[in-house]
Amino acid sequence: MSAMEKNLAEQPLLAGRQAPNASFRKPLACGLLLLGTASFFSHGYVSDLVTRQWRSSAPISFEAQCPQASPLIPSKSTKELDDAWEYLSSDAFFNKSIEHLSGAVQIPTQSYDDMGDVGIDPRWDIFHSFASYLEETFPLIYKTLDVEKVNTHGLLFTWKGTEAELKPTVLMAHQDVVPVPDSTINQWTYPPFSGHWDGKFVWGRGASDCKNQLMGILEAVDVLINAGFQPKRTLVLSFGFDEEISGGEGAEHLAQKLLKRYGHGGAAIIVDEGAANLEGWGANWAIPGVGEKGYVDVLVTVRMPGGHSSIPPAHNGIGVAAELISLIEANPYEPKLDESNPYLSLLYCGAEHAPEFPKGLKHLLRKRAHQSTCAKKGNKDELALEAAKAGLEIKYLFTTSQAVDLINGGVKTNALPERTTFTINHRINIGSSVDAVLFHVAQLFTPIVKKHNLTLNAFNNATETPSSLTLSTRPEHLEPAPVTPTGPGTPFQILSGTTRALYGEDLLVAPGVMTGNTDTRYYWGLSEHIFRYSMGWDREQEGLGRIHTVDERIGGKAHRDVTRWVFGFVRNMDEADL
Repeated sequence: MSAMEKNLAEQPLLAGRQAPNASFRKPLACGLLLLGTASFFSHGYVSDLVTRQWRSSAPISFEAQCPQASPLIPSKSTKELDDAWEYLSSDAFFNKSIEHLSGAVQIPTQSYDDMGDVGIDPRWDIFHSFASYLEETFPLIYKTLDVEKVNTHGLLFTWKGTEAELKPTVLMAHQDVVPVPDSTINQWTYPPFSGHWDGKFVWGRGASDCKNQLMGILEAVDVLINAGFQPKRTLVLSFGFDEEISGGEGAEHLAQKLLKRYGHGGAAIIVDEGAANLEGWGANWAIPGVGEKGYVDVLVTVRMPGGHSSIPPAHNGIGVAAELISLIEANPYEPKLDESNPYLSLLYCGAEHAPEFPKGLKHLLRKRAHQSTCAKKGNKDELALEAAKAGLEIKYLFTTSQAVDLINGGVKTNALPERTTFTINHRINIGSSVDAVLFHVAQLFTPIVKKHNLTLNAFNNATETPSSLTLSTRPEHLEPAPVTPTGPGTPFQILSGTTRALYGEDLLVAPGVMTGNTDTRYYWGLSEHIFRYSMGWDREQEGLGRIHTVDERIGGKAHRDVTRWVFGFVRNMDEADL
């Protein structure tokens, strides 16, 4: 370890941290391969990745690396359930479903970054209206299921199963939507909270993120109740109300209640919003997320002497901050496909099944497959570098991202800045960690600190001092999520079989990883079987329904098929031997 590394490692919050080229996660055994998928392919938006584990001491080929589950149709049925399934394909249901979603979109359940306490800030009150709308729309659900309000606006529905020893199925969605800036309202084709139906799409904020999923889940449960279905396995519906601002008031409280009720690992499966079905490499894919990238915001504060701007020094605080920002941008993280990174799984799946999979990637896959998986970590990853050439949307599926997105400094034109701050947002690659990112930043900035004779306070909670560089983090930082197992006999097979039964065997299912984070960040202890999947699919719809931007919308077919998917999935889970 160099003197600089020793100095950094001795600081309180850096103690025990390794240099960036070291492994920050225990390596997988040699010979362990992971298969995966993502929001990749030919579209200009990011969906997500994939992960499947395989062990073999034999030479590796592309055959049988990504086996597909057979379509799974519930074996236990009644005339009422058969009729209900027919009803879900009817125009009568389609029209009612569109009406339900339109009404939900019309309630502007916006969550803002600066929301005050629940019950104090009046902007939370709109969620009372949304809860009332759900009760008016689905009275049979409120009569049949146990309904609890958690932290005022969190909604928890429990349909108790007849066999209490079976672990429950948990379905999730969130009630809130990202705000619509006033400056963008006139850019919308239809008003953002109109819920307008044009015969093909429902338009409005929340239509695809994710009131369609919330309403589709409730519609499926409503139809099951009407058909006389009584679950053996308890079904839990958990709907947060501040997912768009990290879920601290909604999902965190809901998860704590469920953990207390069912215990660690007490749920059989959790399904939340997530990756969509996509086309790529000449094939159709469903890519339910089995993990998420981590994140951390690094806050940088430069303190330098002030004074009159008519007598400037060679460098002031803003100049030093600019130097640091330039250094960050000049030293991006390299693409790296760690053996635990799910995008590697996607590549193997593509090589096996996709008719248009690139020959160059296939060559590098074969080369990697026959090399030791215990190679030195410091080497450049040829496969990752080649895959990254497809564009930034692909590169950041297996690369830690860093972006300076907030900056502030100076108070007057004739006064030198005494305090300049900026924030670097990181989304952490699978196989890396928060510690790796913090060490990287501190190590990178150390030469600038020495150059300007500053004191470095690196993640040690030190009080800012004159002539110093202070590094800190926001408390919400998150490690990359645990990866859901997807092997034989796991709930992934139920999810996969349900999906292929609905959409056909030409749809390939491969597990994926989210580049962003969902409310499931609070549910890691409740189940190791967590999937982030937007199960509705309209092949005429482009992308993810323009979430978080002008003209958000969802195809009517996609919305209807959320209900059809949930209807089959709940029954398949009820029959599963897990």
